[in-house]
Amino acid sequence: MSQPIPVPDELVLHQQSKTLDVVYGETAHTLSAEYLRVYSPSAEVKGHGPGQETTQWGKRDVGIKQIDPVGSYAVRLAFDDGHDTGLYTWPLLHDLATNAETKWAAYLAKLEEQGLSRDAGTRSLDSVLKQGGGKSKAYPA
Repeated sequence: MSQPIPVPDELVLHQQSKTLDVVYGETAHTLSAEYLRVYSPSAEVKGHGPGQETTQWGKRDVGIKQIDPVGSYAVRLAFDDGHDTGLYTWPLLHDLATNAETKWAAYLAKLEEQGLSRDAGTRSLDSVLKQGGGKSKAYPA
């Protein structure tokens, strides 16, 4: 027998602190807009198949401007950076809420590994060279 789908009792958006409270009974999970944005289930983030994921970076200051229900199974979060294509199903939202600490640590490690930053416009030289397929050149003095 399958487990019932965990549906939040309440979603509370705090625009000033850029957080979303996902409430299940007496337990509230406070998730940052940045965390929800970088773990968006959209094709832009996840790709269309395994290995096509794109690391989202520079999202430290992103906020959620709107939450729209999608049937009785999900919500669409509209972020102030223009991203609004991910559907956060109840099981996904529950997973993001209950595993936030582990997922956030994995995200920060991925940024570090790829030379990326949570701040917009901040990347290491190595990450720029890797993305362009280039190699650093030694110039004579």
